[in-house]
Amino acid sequence: MKKLSSLALVLAVSVSLTACGANSENTGNNTGSTTNETTNTGTNNAAGETAGTEELVPEEGASLLVWESKEERPFVEQMAKEFKEKYGVDVRIEEIGAGDQVTKLTTDGPAGIGADVVLFPHDNLGRAVSAGLVLENDSFAEEAKSENAENAVQAVTYDGKLYGYPRSVETYAMFYNKDLIATPPTTMDEVKEFAKTFNDTKANKYAFMWDIGNFYFSYPFLATTGGYVFGGNGQDAADIGLNNAGAVEGAEYFKSLKDSVLPLKSGDVNYDIKKGLFTGGTLAMNIDGPWAIGDLKKSGINFGAAPIPSINGKASVSFSGVKAWYVNAFTQYPNAAKLFARYASTKEAQLADFSLTGAIPANNDASADPAVSGDELIKAFVEQFKNSQPMPSIPEMGNVWTPIGAAMSDMWNEGKDAKTSLDNAVKQIQDANAAAGQ
Repeated sequence: MKKLSSLALVLAVSVSLTACGANSENTGNNTGSTTNETTNTGTNNAAGETAGTEELVPEEGASLLVWESKEERPFVEQMAKEFKEKYGVDVRIEEIGAGDQVTKLTTDGPAGIGADVVLFPHDNLGRAVSAGLVLENDSFAEEAKSENAENAVQAVTYDGKLYGYPRSVETYAMFYNKDLIATPPTTMDEVKEFAKTFNDTKANKYAFMWDIGNFYFSYPFLATTGGYVFGGNGQDAADIGLNNAGAVEGAEYFKSLKDSVLPLKSGDVNYDIKKGLFTGGTLAMNIDGPWAIGDLKKSGINFGAAPIPSINGKASVSFSGVKAWYVNAFTQYPNAAKLFARYASTKEAQLADFSLTGAIPANNDASADPAVSGDELIKAFVEQFKNSQPMPSIPEMGNVWTPIGAAMSDMWNEGKDAKTSLDNAVKQIQDANAAAGQ
């Protein structure tokens, strides 16, 4: 959640006035007067992809500014070098956290000092589109749709239009201590059985933990059995599925875990506490994201990763996030910007990103590459991602977290009725959405 909504899901700056984006006179979508195209059948394009019958040509004198976080700068530096060699276009990089870029683009884009190409988690897309900050991915839409995981493409699509160039994905899965449990359970019922003989509250020994009070991590207990946040691929705010029959079924199962698996109040199981127990060797299984791998390796524990155990016979459905490139709607060089976004999101580019930063590819072929599929830890997250749902990117998602989080806590801590709790949460969400629309 911290990564996805900063996140981050949802999760973080000054910018040089010499940015090679649009100047203050360029205040619209400048894709017409500066666009040059040339017929090119079968030419190898960015990072190994094959172009169609027409390939974009960078505008004369084009240069680009790209925003990227400090952690992933090595990857973008490599892409910038290769892009310069191929297209003769200089690419400068400025360190801006992915979760901060839409906020910064809101002011810097119209002012003509924003980056030409930006990167942010998909749950910020609705805000960016509503403000007119990003261009559609039109020139490379077919490539993006055919090459990347379907739910990754869905995540970077808004109101039926594709805007993003998918680059990486993330969700959460189950880490397990191999010295405490040699074979990870595949069902939540198996987790219950293991907990009967393993749990020892006096010794702080627990079989299984997740951040109970954080709806991001508790979502599988509603979604796996048929609940959902918003219908219409997460974009229909009028269709809320958090209190349907499937969600109620899952909530009842969720409640059952307090006595059988984790006999603690939700407030006693936060992210840092459970991470400490896991690295300390008294927690057998821990739900967390791939961002935790580095620290877990440093801890020295003997651990593995696996998909989240199934719930009531169904594969667990987690929330997922997708990072993608987007082209600033105010860029002076839309052709060059689109070419870079494409170049830095191909299979080859995503494999380079994985090699340099550990980012999990959105590209199907890259995910299947031995470098990725052969990594047992990453493989678990790739498998879990296949059963994930992108967090809704519409602005109404902001009205969901508090009411549904409170409902989950009430059910867990006080044993309140699942249907009543979920109905109350949905009513609060609906009221908040209605108030925002007035």
